[in-house]
Amino acid sequence: MGRNLQSGERLRPVDLARGHGLSTQAVRNYEEAGILPSAGRTQHGYRTYTPLHAKALSAFLALVPGHGHRTATEIMRAVHRGAVDEAFHLIDESHAQLLDDRRTLQAVESALRDLEPATAAEPSVESGPDGTFIGPLAGKLGIRPATLRKWERAGLVSPRRDPRTGYRVYDEADVRDARLTHQLRRGGQPLEQIAPLIAQVRAAGGLEPLEAALYDWRARLSARGRAMLTGAAELEAYLRERG
Repeated sequence: MGRNLQSGERLRPVDLARGHGLSTQAVRNYEEAGILPSAGRTQHGYRTYTPLHAKALSAFLALVPGHGHRTATEIMRAVHRGAVDEAFHLIDESHAQLLDDRRTLQAVESALRDLEPATAAEPSVESGPDGTFIGPLAGKLGIRPATLRKWERAGLVSPRRDPRTGYRVYDEADVRDARLTHQLRRGGQPLEQIAPLIAQVRAAGGLEPLEAALYDWRARLSARGRAMLTGAAELEAYLRERG
């Protein structure tokens, strides 16, 4: 390491806290969690920090918006135990997840472009003239039948029951709703947000509610990407100071 962590200007916990809009307890918690290097101690046992600790805290707080609190914590812990390559691996995983989320968004947007009105056919799912059953639909989507039943309880699909067998029968509109729900779930949308969108699409025969949700989703992904850039810059500055 290029310098002694405890050398240079001394900062009190309150100085570090105020400089980052935190409480002194938060600063102590971050140190105990390994997010910050260990603090020095005065002869009376009080913690003392340095500008290097301030840079560590700035790096962590910049990493959180793009990577989340848990991953940002693991990145800083890896740095402080000398496992910088592990920290880089964690960062790479976050970028890979962001790329996967972008691809999922693109898939949903593509699905919306291809969606017909609620009465349109869904040719990619094999079904008879009266519809398809839960097993084939679940298999086509790559999910369990129990998931489709959960979506039904949430009002996302509304299959009718065969009067002779009592089996669920999914018509063309149900298949469309199931496909759309599946893609939105992959994109991280919670069921409670998907349900009103599906209901509005059914009632209005339009896709404007979903398009608005996708616009917000796209904005969140862009914000995450930019936050990752900011976090990378702050982390690089901290690594340079550590030497």
